[in-house]
Amino acid sequence: MAKKIHNPLPPCHTSGVLEAGCDEAGRGCLAGPVCAAAVILPDDFSHQWLNDSKQLSETRRNALRPIIEQQALAWAVVMVQPEEIDRINILQASIIAMHRALDTLTITPGAVIVDGNKFHPWRDVPCTTFVKGDGRFGNIAAASILAKTHRDELMTRLHEQYPLYNWAKNKGYPTTDHRAAIAAYGTTPHHRLTFRLLDRQLTLF
Repeated sequence: MAKKIHNPLPPCHTSGVLEAGCDEAGRGCLAGPVCAAAVILPDDFSHQWLNDSKQLSETRRNALRPIIEQQALAWAVVMVQPEEIDRINILQASIIAMHRALDTLTITPGAVIVDGNKFHPWRDVPCTTFVKGDGRFGNIAAASILAKTHRDELMTRLHEQYPLYNWAKNKGYPTTDHRAAIAAYGTTPHHRLTFRLLDRQLTLF
């Protein structure tokens, strides 16, 4: 069977505008922050690998990260920590993280496009959501890659402090080994206490 060829994504939805793409990583995790990125790409940016980060191998994500960071007109990555996630809920934390990433850009975008279907207006800039936008537009795909690689890097570092939870491999997601470690050893300061941490309802605290 011939290997499917991925056609390069268009760099943005609307050319001729400084358009920022936004996406997040880590929304479904039990531990660690939710991470959001905002990226403004040049109108002529193209790369054959650029795609939704979930469709890429770790090797390709890590290879694309410096290319995006070097060639983007502007980019920013922001993390919202578990304490704030527990206080305001994960949806609001994800949106706030994207807003903060947009606030951090060195260039103010003239338009914003966001992966998914939920977003709050940012300043007075036109914002549009796109379901599966990270597989449709290069700037959202680039944001998904930066959010994912920056978060994975952090979780690998945190693994050195808490090796029992295997975050270097599971990155804080609700895997069997992660939940087994929570059941055996309890929680850490990096766990989201409002999430269902175990497969069955048990009192951890």
